[in-house]
Amino acid sequence: MRFPYADFLARLDQVDGDGSLDTLGTLPPLLESLLSAPLESRSTVTASLALLLTARKATLQAAFDTALAADELRRYQKFAKPGKPSAHIVQLRQKQAAARQATSIARQSLIKAAAAFVRDAGIDVPQRTPLDVFIIDWIDTHVPADNA
Repeated sequence: MRFPYADFLARLDQVDGDGSLDTLGTLPPLLESLLSAPLESRSTVTASLALLLTARKATLQAAFDTALAADELRRYQKFAKPGKPSAHIVQLRQKQAAARQATSIARQSLIKAAAAFVRDAGIDVPQRTPLDVFIIDWIDTHVPADNA
């Protein structure tokens, strides 16, 4: 699984302590206006954005792991004999439960990071729109994805 914003996140982590944004390259207009604020608020927004992208990466990885565990369990459960499940099936169920729990934790961290970013950047979230849905759409729209 490849994170589509890995290059941008790496460049964001390399932003100089003096606040120079030269390493980020060309940015979409809204993101550029957010990051062209005074140095104090810019560093807060950049840190919030980095945390948000890290949380989004964890969410995608957890969803991938959950789907993988579910597929593996389905594959082996299809041919399982009726009755008491085998030790392998039990292990796969435990793996799936752990993956689901990781997905829930990753989603909670995404919502927490999204709330901090929205607050720091001064972005208005539309009413009746879940924060995680809004922020994922915002990331897909305004953060430059990798070309490869």
